[in-house]
Amino acid sequence: MNGLSLRGVIVPLVTPFHEDGQVNHPALRQLVDFLLENGVHGLFVAGTTGEGPLLSLAERRAVAETVVDQAGGRAPVLVQAGTPSTEETVALVEHAHATGADGAALLCPYFFRLSEEALIRHFCTVAERAPGSFPLYLYNIPQLTVNNISPAVSQAVAQECPNVLGEKDSSGNLLQIIDKLGVREGDFQMLVGSDGLILPGLVAGVAGAVSGNANVFPELFVALFEAYWRGDLTDAQELQERIHRVRRILRDGGDISLFKAMLAHRGIEAGPVRAPLVNATPATVQACREELQEMGLPV
Repeated sequence: MNGLSLRGVIVPLVTPFHEDGQVNHPALRQLVDFLLENGVHGLFVAGTTGEGPLLSLAERRAVAETVVDQAGGRAPVLVQAGTPSTEETVALVEHAHATGADGAALLCPYFFRLSEEALIRHFCTVAERAPGSFPLYLYNIPQLTVNNISPAVSQAVAQECPNVLGEKDSSGNLLQIIDKLGVREGDFQMLVGSDGLILPGLVAGVAGAVSGNANVFPELFVALFEAYWRGDLTDAQELQERIHRVRRILRDGGDISLFKAMLAHRGIEAGPVRAPLVNATPATVQACREELQEMGLPV
């Protein structure tokens, strides 16, 4: 089995668009370089922050190809392959493997409410049909998918599917995340997807964080992990508090256009969000920028 081990700051990349709505691949390459040069430990493609559900399947494939190519093996690349359909999910996993990604994430099927047994069968079918031992990670964000990956589902899938190596849990439920740390007798890589829970998650035993706000300020998140890893809990707590302030100002991913607007001030022209998402007003963007500048952040 592939020995992929994810840890640290994994960034769910925003997807840059041109003003005409097409994917801006040169800007995407710039974003990959910007993040890796600032020390992030992994990249996550076509997730919520990347407006993945608003991309066509062809666009998702093209974005994955660009990110894998630009990363060039400098850090692991995880491609979000989940869709509401088992067959489309299998196809995207196969493409991620063919592209050279290090693994794929499986967003919980959304829109239709599914039983736990249906979720287990979906994930296990995808895992069984994945090429070779291609690493897979579950992705739980029940506030958007209407389906929750419970610890029981995680355990059942992990026991049946050895190539399911872990899970990104963005539920915001720390107790549930802690429960999942015991999946497969602890041999299950848990990634926290809520930026407010990074330090509590690390203390509990999670391996890393998939952080949307890190698109804009990767340095803050890398610094938090480095402080924790060297045993400086005081510094780590101070950095988590700064991240709390950034989360509030940037609306914690609730308005992806703010991530993109602030990235423009850092030299990455990420463009607009895709309809039906709405771009923040110039006044909102300016107020956001001023608050971040008051914190001494480079925007």
